[in-house]
Amino acid sequence: MNMILFMLALSLALSILLISLNFWLAQMTPDSEKLSPYECGFDPLGSARLPFSIRFFLVAILFLLFDLEIALLLPLPWATQLQSPTTTLTWTLLIITLLTLGLIYEWLQGGLEWAE
Repeated sequence: MNMILFMLALSLALSILLISLNFWLAQMTPDSEKLSPYECGFDPLGSARLPFSIRFFLVAILFLLFDLEIALLLPLPWATQLQSPTTTLTWTLLIITLLTLGLIYEWLQGGLEWAE
């Protein structure tokens, strides 16, 4: 019984210590950019007809492409239990290789550089 009370008191003391440490570490003075409703890199109150950078769209499309790749590869552990797992693994390796080569090409062409 004493051991249970000791462990309960110790866990309570540690949780209070961690919560107070969290509040102490989290105190900071945010700047105007952080308090802005949009953290997108441009003034949200300006003109809506300013041109966007094509690099933003390129990175967004690459993100969607790799996000789709992950969604397509999620059922892979169950697909290896089918009648022909070598075919499944071959197609998976082909998809990953094709996307990796595309990413390397895009990287070498400088499409992922934000500043020129």
